[in-house]
Amino acid sequence: MASFDPLLDKDGVRLTVDDALATVTLTNAAKRNVQSPALWRALAEAGRLLPGTVRVVVLRAEGRSFSAGLDRQAFTPEGFDGEPSFVDLARGSDAELDAAIAGYQEGFTWWRRSDIVSVAAVQGHAIGAGFQLALACDLRVVADDVQFAMRETGLGLVPDLTGTHPLVGLVGYARALEICATGRFVQAEEAQRSGLANIAVPAAQLDDTVGELAAALLAAPRDALIETKALLQGAVDRTYEDQRVAERAAQGRRLRDLAGLSD
Repeated sequence: MASFDPLLDKDGVRLTVDDALATVTLTNAAKRNVQSPALWRALAEAGRLLPGTVRVVVLRAEGRSFSAGLDRQAFTPEGFDGEPSFVDLARGSDAELDAAIAGYQEGFTWWRRSDIVSVAAVQGHAIGAGFQLALACDLRVVADDVQFAMRETGLGLVPDLTGTHPLVGLVGYARALEICATGRFVQAEEAQRSGLANIAVPAAQLDDTVGELAAALLAAPRDALIETKALLQGAVDRTYEDQRVAERAAQGRRLRDLAGLSD
């Protein structure tokens, strides 16, 4: 049954669910959807609140920019109200510092769960944490005005919100290093050519294109899609022979299920 009342609507994040389709929307358009620890906690909560019926999750953002990255208030001595500042974090123990960053990462980790396919609809600026949030998803559809950039290195930091692994996987080590080290913009044509974007479309067509992609994903049998996603996710770490074995095992499960012989 469709639910159009948000399951979550706080700290710049809204979650709505329509049967098998969930939509997570960044809602702070006035500030170009800048990010903060509160927003990261809300993203993590959205993942925990997903009903078991959900098969596809669309990530989108209101306004002209997907996300302009970390709120610059984070770089002030006082930081955010009620949050440890960067200086406070640096003064903590190694374990405390590690735990804090791990907590921030939780808003970025659930998008690649095996039981869902996530699609980011990206327009305008997607900088730093915004770039990493788009990278957290399985697929990316971008508007022709998109501008990806990884600015952390230029600030004396590193991308630490789970973005480095998918970035290298998509564009390769050398291109990933160059993008991060220079902080330059990657625009729509390069994003599609390099593999960062699956599809690039005029901005006016972004929502419709994402809707069509979501519908196509929902049309595939759920268990077959879950098995296929797991196969592809594991391929990077398997040898060719190990991948053949994994394919046979997965197909065996599918055949038994289709024949009504599964446990």
